[in-house]
Amino acid sequence: MPSGTEVPTRRRITRFGPDGRQEVDDELAAESPLEIRVGGRGYAVTMRTPGHDVELAAGFLVSEGLVSASEDLPEVGVREDLEGDVVEAEVRGPGALVAMDRNRHVYTTSSCGVCGLASIDAVATTSRFDVSTDPVVLSVEAIGALPDRLRAEQAVFDSTGGVHAAGIFDASGASLVVREDVGRHNAVDKAVGWALLDGRLPLTGHVLQVSGRASFELVQKAAMAGIPVLAAVSAPSSLAVDLAERLGITLVGFSRRGAFNVYAGAERFG
Repeated sequence: MPSGTEVPTRRRITRFGPDGRQEVDDELAAESPLEIRVGGRGYAVTMRTPGHDVELAAGFLVSEGLVSASEDLPEVGVREDLEGDVVEAEVRGPGALVAMDRNRHVYTTSSCGVCGLASIDAVATTSRFDVSTDPVVLSVEAIGALPDRLRAEQAVFDSTGGVHAAGIFDASGASLVVREDVGRHNAVDKAVGWALLDGRLPLTGHVLQVSGRASFELVQKAAMAGIPVLAAVSAPSSLAVDLAERLGITLVGFSRRGAFNVYAGAERFG
């Protein structure tokens, strides 16, 4: 299966409109399961859009607290010799023991990246990075421009209308990476995984911009990657705001047409 760019799939559909009934081809966002194995053992299966699978697995392991630097992940790759979509990872250091001990359910959906954890206590994984001390100073203009910059790089959404996007930007608004997926958390994991494999963690002074809402798990993923700012096009949840305040993350919501709300960490705006 592809490990690079996400590719839509085509289906024959029936369309009804002013011109009556038509049989046409339509592009859909692909969705299929990916198994992530750690040390030869099944760790999780997630529903995702195929593409950038190694990045997805790497970012997922950051979110799980198993790795925080590229040297923690000496090997990660697609298992070509197995049927189905499988990424095999070797984890070095304390994370290897965590992977062996943690009881995780086999399956997670494309809409929930943390619901497979054995208990809610495991969600509050302690990040190795203290984002509360990040000295980044933000400008209203740079943060307000991010949704449009993210949207400009959503090629799969342009053809399907069926995927989320996540992008990592520097404080000036320059794009480092944008990834798309049917799962909001998968898009974030792909972007974070790219940063991990490129040796960029922690992402001090950077912004995570997402195309949808800001949930508890996305705040957690930002913290695990050392990202001090999370901005979303839609609303945050109450728990997301609580966690952002607790961790010292600047949380932005309803970021549209240059205006936005700041729910936590407004002191970073100069």
